[in-house]
Amino acid sequence: QVQLVESGGGLVRAGGSLRLSCAASGRTFSTLHIGWFRQAPGTERAFVAGINRSGGNTDYADSVKGRFIVSRDNAKSTAYLEMDSLKPEDTAAYYCAAVPRLNMAAINMRPSDYHYWGQGTQVTVSS
Repeated sequence: QVQLVESGGGLVRAGGSLRLSCAASGRTFSTLHIGWFRQAPGTERAFVAGINRSGGNTDYADSVKGRFIVSRDNAKSTAYLEMDSLKPEDTAAYYCAAVPRLNMAAINMRPSDYHYWGQGTQVTVSS
């Protein structure tokens, strides 16, 4: 079992920045690929960014490329999502998710591919 706890959400003005954290426990963090997803009311959960076990490979949704950066610190069992130039359309609940994968495996983008989920943290961007 893996427990994931997100933090760092909040209210920010358009153009501002936030840094989300995802702290993991229960399994060796370096065996897990990490994905970040978001879900706004009335919409499906959508892929935002992902990072492989070593941190050497990342992927992003087109809507956040150039604005968001995903990273991880395996020594701290924590993943991060640095969000810059935030827009009102980035408003959503943000979730981190984890799945055991080989390092060379592609980053999964479907929520159904992930085994473990955090409780989410709300990000609200005002115009």
